Amino acid sequence: MDTRSEIRAFLSTRRARLTPAAAGLPTFKDKRRVPGLRREEVALLAGVSADYYTRLERGNLSGASDGVLESLSRALHLNDSERTHLFNLARATTKRPHPSPHVRQGVLHLLSTITAPAWVRNARQDYLAGNPAAETLLSPMLTSPQTASANKATFVFLNPTAPDFFTNWHQVATGTVALLRAEAARTPTDRSLTDLITELSTHSSSFRRYWSDHDVTQHCNAITTFHHPVAGPLELGTELLELPRDPGLTLVVYTAEPHSPNAEALSMLASWTAAEAGIL
Repeated sequence: MDTRSEIRAFLSTRRARLTPAAAGLPTFKDKRRVPGLRREEVALLAGVSADYYTRLERGNLSGASDGVLESLSRALHLNDSERTHLFNLARATTKRPHPSPHVRQGVLHLLSTITAPAWVRNARQDYLAGNPAAETLLSPMLTSPQTASANKATFVFLNPTAPDFFTNWHQVATGTVALLRAEAARTPTDRSLTDLITELSTHSSSFRRYWSDHDVTQHCNAITTFHHPVAGPLELGTELLELPRDPGLTLVVYTAEPHSPNAEALSMLASWTAAEAGIL
């Protein structure tokens, strides 16, 4: 990832979306040449000179203090995820170790004790490990011919069946892109992540469109809706749990309200999984 280009695009898109009225600035009837705030207005709100803010927006965040970044976050009304993204961009020149792709034995034991569908992914959205319920639930993604190893982002954007499987595809797609963009700022030298983004940008116009929005997020706990080939329609809570001992790895667990139709469908899916495995 070109960090300077990313900084320019991120700051300019955040500035463009913020109107003078929303920022608490007086508005006049003169015709504005930009859709949102001017650079001088952002500088005023952040308490820095216009020349200094212009340098920042041109991609030079090197040396920017935490105080300046905080002031800029407030001036641009950044949410928590966007604020973290800005700080990651500012610190992107610092080399960070890439997370290990391996799942510890203790995490594998944890997966085996969870009855709900649960799997572990890395920052690239690779499927690294999962329990039988997850393997059954996500079978269309895991058997996707688009990639040799299962990857959620590749499935979402390159497999034509993804919108049929993830029936809230737009929400899943935007969340996937936002997570990838946040990770790209944290680990700009991760070649495997850069290669994935390049592949998706080359082959998916939808990915290019969402990527150009420069939206970021750290967590996407939400409802995911599926149409499973065996269980049919499912509406499941999606909980993302970071693994503190394994930086870059996240445990994903899908849940359903007890005694709900979704819970019954999951139970049926678990029984079907056991029968397929010869356990029953």
